[in-house]
Amino acid sequence: MFSGIKEDIESVFERDPAARNTFEVLTNYPGLHALLFHRLAHALWNSGLMWLARIVSTFSRWLTGIEIHPGARIGRRFFIDHGMGVVIGETTIIGDDVTLYQGVTLGGTSWNKGKRHPTLGNNVVVGAGAKVLGPFEVGDNAKIGSNAVVTKQVPEGATVVGIPGRIIVASPDDEQRRKKMAEKIGFDAYGVSEEMPDPVARSIRSMLDHMHAVDERMEAMCKTLQNLDSEYQNSVMPPLNDDDFKGVRDEGR
Repeated sequence: MFSGIKEDIESVFERDPAARNTFEVLTNYPGLHALLFHRLAHALWNSGLMWLARIVSTFSRWLTGIEIHPGARIGRRFFIDHGMGVVIGETTIIGDDVTLYQGVTLGGTSWNKGKRHPTLGNNVVVGAGAKVLGPFEVGDNAKIGSNAVVTKQVPEGATVVGIPGRIIVASPDDEQRRKKMAEKIGFDAYGVSEEMPDPVARSIRSMLDHMHAVDERMEAMCKTLQNLDSEYQNSVMPPLNDDDFKGVRDEGR
């Protein structure tokens, strides 16, 4: 128990530069208070003392402004920054090293019994005011932006923003694929980052994805023709050179 409390305190220092010493964290961090109360309430809940567990949970909400149902399962080194208005539902499952900010709701969209709240993987970060609603999974290392409303599964390593939530970074593999395609056509990959709120950049990003798909199909067709026609085996597709796009670049300037 004490080693778990020590881990929870250390996680505060790792993720909050405002934390100065252990005494300050123990006495002034409502996120830590809510977590410690939840550990107790969850143990009571699992022991069948559900009414008493709800009493502890309700007292914790009065004290901290954070509502965590005793039935929620929370992993190690969980950190709630500021915390006011955080709501975590009964069937929520939270992995290790997860961070929530104020106003986050991990809720459900159904009144049916059973699994109705989200499952968060390890190292997930949920920004202030975000709403994650439904019995789906949020993959490891995913990030959910402030005030996003997420109602469907989030893949591992993805970043989700907006209402409704949309994935803006699918995975590192997608980023590498786009970069290779951009380099192939002589275009600066850094100019089409999805981090930029530029509709033109987003359009170019979509074009890169489409060109990658076309390129893969052309290669598959060439391999098939090589297998069918011996004369075709000596033919090679001409490479793309920077000079082929010089005129287009000049017009763009």
